[in-house]
Formats: sequence, structure tokens, C-alpha cells
Amino acid sequence: MLQTPVAVEPEDRTDVRSSFRRRPGGLAVLLIAGFAALALSVMLAVSVGSVSVPPETVLGVIVNKLWPGFVDETWSSGRQAIVWDVRLPRVLLAGFVGAGLALVGAALQAITRNPLADPHLLGISSGGAAGAILALLHTGLFLGLLTVPLMAFAGALAATLVVLGVTRFASASSADKLVLAGVAVSFVIMAIANVLIFLGDPRATHTVVFWMLGGLGLAQWSHLLFPLTILACATPYLYLKADDLNAMTIGDETAATLGIDVARFRLTVFVVGALLTGVMVAFSGIIGFVGLMIPHIARYLVGGSYGRVIPVSLLLGATFLIWADILARTLMAPEDMPIGIVTGLVGGLFFIALLRSKAAAGR
Repeated sequence: MLQTPVAVEPEDRTDVRSSFRRRPGGLAVLLIAGFAALALSVMLAVSVGSVSVPPETVLGVIVNKLWPGFVDETWSSGRQAIVWDVRLPRVLLAGFVGAGLALVGAALQAITRNPLADPHLLGISSGGAAGAILALLHTGLFLGLLTVPLMAFAGALAATLVVLGVTRFASASSADKLVLAGVAVSFVIMAIANVLIFLGDPRATHTVVFWMLGGLGLAQWSHLLFPLTILACATPYLYLKADDLNAMTIGDETAATLGIDVARFRLTVFVVGALLTGVMVAFSGIIGFVGLMIPHIARYLVGGSYGRVIPVSLLLGATFLIWADILARTLMAPEDMPIGIVTGLVGGLFFIALLRSKAAAGR
């Protein structure tokens, strides 16, 4: 059964998950296996497509780009362009976005004590998409490449503050009502985004479908710096705050007795989550349910301690979205299906299963 985000672990469990919790090397083994699976997924994702490229060619192109002349070139310039200029940036972006959304989901589930918390359900992704649409159709790229991620972050942060404001206005302090407030705000924001699309240049509105359905087809090397930088900054912060996140899963009172400024810490995590989500949405569009599913799977494998959940969620999130992108590129080949459709189908089924397990646990 899927676990809710609770940091206290029972001691009498004898299944595989307990063995990872008890044995000091268990997490290390899992992380090594996770890195290996991620590397293999990257190689396979770059290999498959409308034009198949052998894995040894993929590896040779990458090695030669990093260390020129290290491998004799036995491939055509066309295949090199496919590997290096088209597919590898897309696969890396999928990994960054999957890891980022999984990290946000894990953090939100801790500070809200709600197993259903997710940047998509709380309206953060919708806010980021609205900010990106505003930049693309109305304000223009007045800050160059920084414009879209900054506007997406502003939209995600605004959506977060609105959700918190609605929750306080409605005196909806419970975790379930916070998600309901997020869903309501998400609908409102998407309505505003639709108005922005309606009022925009009709010749340019087809480009925003990318942000509405989610996709990685516009990935470029110059874009990867932004999600990588934000991910590299947010991950150490949340990992160092793992004990605080563990305390938050038990309750505000317990966290306060441990010296945590609960309100300030929750707001900080929301801002970090908005920043991560906004930047990811700016380059991938709205991709739902990754932040909902992956933390549950991580807790299923290694328990509820966030010192283990965070690194495992990062690896699982990156690997999952890479495979979702493989499906998006191959299911309707040569058409490129929006990746948000794939994650929506998988995530919707997972959401139903999660609700079912939660109901069964409450009996």
C-alpha cells in the first residue's frame, strides 16, 4: 500500500523496504542502481526515435564532444547532429524537469502533511504556465532568455500566495482543504491564461499549446543552464533541511518544539517550490502528476525519512520523465505526442490508486 509522508517508521517490518532502512549500505546500493538505470535510460532515449541510432554511436558522439578526437568518427554528420543537437538536450531537459518536479512534490507533501500535494494540483504549475504565456504573447522577451523563466517563476509564486491566501480566507486549515483550494485556484488561473491566449496574436497562439500540454521539443543547450542551476541550488537546501521536513510531517506543534519557525519555513519551502516549478514549466510546459507519484514510490522503497526520500525522488523523477518522453516520441511516431498527455494518463491512474489506498487505510 502506498505510504503517506510520515517520518516515523515502524520497527517490526520485515519486507524489502525495511531492509533498506535498516542496513547502512541499503540506500547506497539503491542510489548506485538508480544512477545506473538513469544512465542507461539516457542512452536508450537518445538512441530511439524516427531515426534509430546505435547506442555505441551515441556514446562515441558524446565522448568525442567532451574529449575531441578520443574516438574515431565512424558516423555521419547527420547522426551526430541528431544525437548532440536534437536528442541529448531534450533527454537532459526531461531528466532535470522530472527531478525538479519530484523534489517539489516531496517537499510540498511534507510541509502540508498531505499525500495528494503536488505542484500541479496546488495550482503552481498553472501559475507558471500563465506567466510564460504572458511573456510569449504580450510582454515580449524584454530580458532575453531570462524573460520566460522569470515570468514563469513570478506566475508560480503568485499562484502559491493566492492559494495560501484563499486557504486563510476560507479558514481551511486542513491539508485536504489546501489541495481543494489549490485546484480551485488552478481553474481560475487557467481561465486567465485562456483569456491571454484569446487576446494574443492569433499567429503566435499555436506556440503556447506547448505550455498547455507539456512538451520537450523546444529543448536547446542554451536552455539547460536555467533548470540545472535552480535544481543544483534547491536540492542541497532541501536535503540539508531533511530533519525539518521530517518534523513537519509529524505536525506543526512537534516542529515548533524542536525550534523550527513553522510559518517561516513553510513559506520558504513554498517559494523554493514555486521557483523550481516556474523554471521547469518555462521550458517544458505543464507536466502533471510527477510530483504526486514519485515521492510515494520513493517512500515505498526507502521509508519516510527525507534524508533518503530526496535523493531517491530525484533519481526516480528524472528516470520516469525520460521514459515518459520515450513513449511520447514513439507511441504515435512520427508525430511527437505532448509529454503531458503521457504523464496525465499514468498520473490519473496513480491518483485513483492513491485515493483507494487512502480510503482503505481509513477503514
